[in-house]
Amino acid sequence: MSENFKGFTNSNDDKEIRLKVRNSEINRIIKDYKRLKKYQKSSLYEVQKLSGQETAIDKLVKEYGIDSEAIE
Repeated sequence: MSENFKGFTNSNDDKEIRLKVRNSEINRIIKDYKRLKKYQKSSLYEVQKLSGQETAIDKLVKEYGIDSEAIE
């Protein structure tokens, strides 16, 4: 249904979008990402995964879902 929906602008219009994001927020996101990647590499994560317990990564995936474009 949404495949044919093109919005209210011409498809040929390329516009720049500028965002202002605080460096402190970017640094916090990077720090959280590194912490989660380190957790994924730990043996505690593997034990929880093999025993069937829900891990912190599983909770985040349930809460936010998986971006299908990121997998491709």
